[in-house]
Amino acid sequence: MTEDPQATTHRRVYVDMVGDLFHAGHVELLRQARRHGDHVVVGVLSDETAASYKRRPIMTLHERVAVVEACRYVDEVIADAPFEVTEDFLAEHRITTVVHGDDLALDAAGAIYGPAVASGRFVHVERSGDISTTQLIQRVLDAAETGA
Repeated sequence: MTEDPQATTHRRVYVDMVGDLFHAGHVELLRQARRHGDHVVVGVLSDETAASYKRRPIMTLHERVAVVEACRYVDEVIADAPFEVTEDFLAEHRITTVVHGDDLALDAAGAIYGPAVASGRFVHVERSGDISTTQLIQRVLDAAETGA
C-alpha cells in the first residue's frame, strides 16, 4: 500500500470564526494562519453558537460561509463548525495546527481547543486591534444617528 503524499506533506491549519461583516481584521487572521501551513481550513460558527457567547450575527451562516470561501487565504470551509474542538474533529479533518488570535488567553484556549493546546498544536497569532465587527456596527449606528 502506498502512502498518500498529500497526507504527509500538507500542514493543515484550522481557524474558526463567526466571520460576520467580514473585514480586514478577518483577512489578517487568515493571512497569519496561512503562514503556519499549506492548507487553511476555516470553521464558520453557527448563529446559535455565536449568540451563546457574543451577539447573534447580522449575516446568515450561508452569507458568512460564502464570504469566507472567497478569501484567497482559505482552502476549505466547514459550516456550522463546533465551538469546542475535539481530538476526533482534528483527526477527521487532518488538522496539524490550530490558530487563534492572541485575544484569547491560553487557559481559555485550552477549554475550547483542548487537544490542540495539550499536544502543542495550538498557535497564537497577533490580533489586529485596528478593526472589529463590533466597531463596524458602532460606526453604522453612529452614522445613522448623525445622518452621515
